[in-house]
Amino acid sequence: MTSKLARAGQTLLNSAWIKPFGLLILTVVLWDLTVRIFAIPAYLVPPPKDVAVAFWNEGDKLLIEAVPTTMATLGGFFLSAAFGIPIAMLIAGSRTVESYVYPLLVFSQSIPKVAVAPLFVVWFGFGMAPKVISAFLLGFFPVVVAGVQGFKSLDPEMRDLVRSMKASRLQAFTMVSLPHAMPAIFAGLKVSVTLAVVGAVVGEFVGANSGIGFVLQRSIGNFELPTMFAALVILALISVILFWIIDLIERFTVPWHASQRHDFAATA
Repeated sequence: MTSKLARAGQTLLNSAWIKPFGLLILTVVLWDLTVRIFAIPAYLVPPPKDVAVAFWNEGDKLLIEAVPTTMATLGGFFLSAAFGIPIAMLIAGSRTVESYVYPLLVFSQSIPKVAVAPLFVVWFGFGMAPKVISAFLLGFFPVVVAGVQGFKSLDPEMRDLVRSMKASRLQAFTMVSLPHAMPAIFAGLKVSVTLAVVGAVVGEFVGANSGIGFVLQRSIGNFELPTMFAALVILALISVILFWIIDLIERFTVPWHASQRHDFAATA
């Protein structure tokens, strides 16, 4: 009985979620001790207790404000995937397209999105569109880069094998190129979905009357730091949940890839 309890406790301690949860608790404890030891004023860094109280009092409102932010994030992310993957295919499959398009994409990333976000408000108003476009612009580039890397990393011998079997271009793409590129594409999608959250908040900073970005801007202006920290917690949860969903889809889509062989990784 004791050995069973010991094994159960060891399994619990080695679970995938208990380690980050324990680190989070340690971070909160260190945060509270730092505020107390150095007597940091609450208007600079609020103690965790004040943030918890703000979350308790305004949690319902924050969850309601999280809805438009999540919708803008998902809209920008889906656009990033819908446009990024085909463009990555074109760049990887044609040197001409790569020579024309790829440098322009890299150049576009040097433009701060905060600087151009006000233009979206002028062009599209204060609705959902500016936030979706801002999320799309931040999430688009990682999908393209990861997709290009995935499609280009196919072994030339594999291409020769497919050609020797007289497979059509569509068959070669669906049976070889796309499955081989999927792990890299999912890596880009994971980065994209977290950046899309940032893009949605940037859009809300510039022009919005709802959303977590609006709450952050209002809280900073009113020096309501506990509410601001509570809003940041909601924002982090949105990113973590969306990242976890993409990771879960990857596990079902490419279970054969080495990155999904957890038993092998643990043994190694």
